[in-house]
Amino acid sequence: MGGLLIRDISDAKRNIAVRAERRGGSLSDEARRLVQKGMIAEGSVANDDDLTAWDSLRSILGPDNDDEAEVFAKIMEEIEADRKRNFGRPIEDFE
Repeated sequence: MGGLLIRDISDAKRNIAVRAERRGGSLSDEARRLVQKGMIAEGSVANDDDLTAWDSLRSILGPDNDDEAEVFAKIMEEIEADRKRNFGRPIEDFE
């Protein structure tokens, strides 16, 4: 079994550990999964120089299909609308 050492990625390591915990797997398994997913995604977009940074990352970070993307966008719009309507707790009347 081969090994890999990557130095100075403490923030990324914490993020990967959180993802691994959510999935119920180990840090190593999650890192391996992310590297494989990234390699697959990069292979599919490596020849297209016209892509924006978001388009390049979307295959890794975003929803897998357009239906999921639309649902996600709608949820985020609702969250933003609720945030704009909610001004926190009402001010107490001290009189």
